Amino acid sequence: MKKIKKNDQVIVIAGRDKGKQGEVTAVVGTRYVVSGINMIKKHRKPNPQRGIEGGIVEQEAPIQASNVAIYNPDSGKADRVGFEFIEGEKVRVYKSSRKPVED
Repeated sequence: MKKIKKNDQVIVIAGRDKGKQGEVTAVVGTRYVVSGINMIKKHRKPNPQRGIEGGIVEQEAPIQASNVAIYNPDSGKADRVGFEFIEGEKVRVYKSSRKPVED
C-alpha cells in the first residue's frame, strides 16, 4: 500500500516549486505528476496524420517522491503518512493527529 496515491493533495517541500500545492494526477514508479507543479516546455513535432499541431507545449514533469509530502487540511501543513488497523482494516493516517486520510 502506497503512502501517497492518485488524487491526494500534496505540498512541495523542496526544489524550485517549494511551498506550492497540487493534486497528484499520476504515479510513475517513485515519482508523482502533480497538477501545476514542475512545469516544463516540450518541443512537439507536427504530425498531420494524427492531427497533432507542432510547437512548444507546456506540461507537468514527474517530481521525486522525497520532494513532496501529503497536505493535512486540519493543520494546514505538510504531514507524514502512517498505517493503522481500524476495525480490522488497514487505513492511512496522518502521523501528527492519527486521523484517517480521506480517500
